[in-house]
Amino acid sequence: MKKTLKDVLLILIGALIFAIGVNYFTIPNRLSEGGILGITIVTYYLFEWSPGVVNFVLNVVLLAVGYKYFEKRTMFYTLLSIASCSGFLFLTEDVGRQVTEDTFLAAIFAGLLVGVGLGMIFRTGGTSGGSTILARLANQLLGWSIGKGMLIFDILVVVGSVFIIGLEKAMYTLLVVYIGAKAIDFIVEGLDEKVAVMIISNSPERVLESITQKMSRGLTVLDGRGGFTGQNKEVLYIVISKQEIVQLKSIIHTIDQNAYVTVHNVHEMMGKGYKAS
Repeated sequence: MKKTLKDVLLILIGALIFAIGVNYFTIPNRLSEGGILGITIVTYYLFEWSPGVVNFVLNVVLLAVGYKYFEKRTMFYTLLSIASCSGFLFLTEDVGRQVTEDTFLAAIFAGLLVGVGLGMIFRTGGTSGGSTILARLANQLLGWSIGKGMLIFDILVVVGSVFIIGLEKAMYTLLVVYIGAKAIDFIVEGLDEKVAVMIISNSPERVLESITQKMSRGLTVLDGRGGFTGQNKEVLYIVISKQEIVQLKSIIHTIDQNAYVTVHNVHEMMGKGYKAS
């Protein structure tokens, strides 16, 4: 119950930040966005329809079509996200408005605010509807990945907006979308981004012992076999924060300069005992 209340509060705050980004930076400077939000903004430019109302109607229609592809918890958070984002868009339509006339600055802050707002919503496990729903439908019907589907829909909307806002503003919109995507990743993954490291060394016991003592980290030992030599080897596996990579490399290099080390980004970790701090 406590976590649910925290998630609801996070969604509401994220929705407000999102709405401020759109109504104070995107629309006053005649920029656009990708996906359903982009369509919402373009209809405002064409017909002066309320972004809050249009965003709500389009997302609810899409959600009604793709509801079966969401779990109950995700559906609840998505409905709350759509309602709160649309509500705050409506409430902040005529408040304050243009903060800067510098299009470059507007693009930066629009991307940051929209990205941070959506990132807070995504962090709860919810979605903003829109392109996410279309991407899930494309995944089921066409076999596209969710990421590919969202990217294609966003690009189509941005390209289409060229005829409404012009080429230069559309180019700035690409900057908004890029900054927004980076902001979302930053909020969802956090400052302490994790990496998985696999180590193949001729002295695995010494490497394991040194890492355990100097970094206070547990490792997993995997059984491996050389594809060319057929020789059995122990493969060490560890998940650490990116900030610890330099220290880890130094430890390994001190023991075995010829060790084979691969580093992979970790997008999500689950399970008790696997949180690197």
